[in-house]
Amino acid sequence: MSETPLNPAELRVQATGLQGLREQAVGLRLHGLLAHWSEVMADADAAQRIAQWLRWEADERSRRSLERRLREAHIGQFKPVADFDWSWPKQIDRAAIEELMTLQFMTDATNVVLVGGNGLGKTLFACNLGYQAVLAGRTALFVTAGQLLGDLAALDSDSTLRRRLRHYAAPDLLLIDEVGYLSYSNRHADLLFELVSRRYQHKSTVVTTNKAFADWGEVFPNAACVVSLVDRLMHRAEVVRIDGQSYRAKEAQERLAARAKQRSAQQRSIKPGRSKP
Repeated sequence: MSETPLNPAELRVQATGLQGLREQAVGLRLHGLLAHWSEVMADADAAQRIAQWLRWEADERSRRSLERRLREAHIGQFKPVADFDWSWPKQIDRAAIEELMTLQFMTDATNVVLVGGNGLGKTLFACNLGYQAVLAGRTALFVTAGQLLGDLAALDSDSTLRRRLRHYAAPDLLLIDEVGYLSYSNRHADLLFELVSRRYQHKSTVVTTNKAFADWGEVFPNAACVVSLVDRLMHRAEVVRIDGQSYRAKEAQERLAARAKQRSAQQRSIKPGRSKP
């Protein structure tokens, strides 16, 4: 029994499907397959098999890309925002934090500055922003201020320094943690200003700090570029201030109390031994 011939509309749909498969193969750079495309498609069942293979290849590449970008982001282990205790800080703009997690600020290279004392979640939020950026297909890099500035300041060669500055300027999202916990020299200040200037109005930078901008002179004493550095960061920035007591200190106190309670319960459960006659 002969097969029913396809009508013109069905032929157009089939042609469109085959063209779509070819475009996927081009996007995946499967040059060997493309070189033999006409031979492969001579098989009536080839399109279905090729479609499945292309899906597998695209999914595997996507998975590997995500793993690579997460590895290169150096985010490490962190607590998700969903586990954050919003009731603990005395002051925090939850709506602003949740809006930041949508990454809308990255569309126009807006910076983010998280200001607050120790143990209030600044690093947690920064890590989550980096993670969300990677999930969205962007590149991110998490680094402490000490690591960043120590790395740059240790380079003597101009060419090596320029190459390293390009490394830190390249990610779609750069996350600099713990600005303000140490004091730095004028050279460190100049290097940070150079990096911020390279990213200015091109890519977003997230900074966590325990110091108000008015106190950054204590972080970079006698540095002439501090005012300009703050100006570049603040020109287009979302600033979120967090106030309260350290959550890490709270957790430590709770762990100590739980251990003390456990030891007390164990001691009560131990019965005194019988004395010998």
